[in-house]
Amino acid sequence: MDDRTVRAALQRHWEASDASDFEVEHEIYREDAVLDYPQSGERVRGRHNIQQSRIVQPNKKRFTIQRMIGSGDLWVTEFLLSYDGVPSYTVSIMEFRDGLVARETQYFADRFKPAPSRAHLVEQV
Repeated sequence: MDDRTVRAALQRHWEASDASDFEVEHEIYREDAVLDYPQSGERVRGRHNIQQSRIVQPNKKRFTIQRMIGSGDLWVTEFLLSYDGVPSYTVSIMEFRDGLVARETQYFADRFKPAPSRAHLVEQV
């Protein structure tokens, strides 16, 4: 797959994720895909299990893409993931093989208050 095709597949994936369209959301994964959540120490093996783990997640999820960047078989998406309205800054690293995701690693970070010690050096965004 060329980069434009991968970018379009990722866009479709994230739009389906935001719409809770679990069928379309998981078309991007290989049958033997692996999903890692390093912060919780979880690994999910196989497209079916990845899909089921998301279906049983009870919270209302919303995805707002901030940036997708990549080339070839390695793509990174930065997005704001809201669970029941509570935002979490998220990074997804996807490794493709034969046009489908073979491995994905997701990192999550909550907002925190800015440090007063550097207030004079930064701007709020």
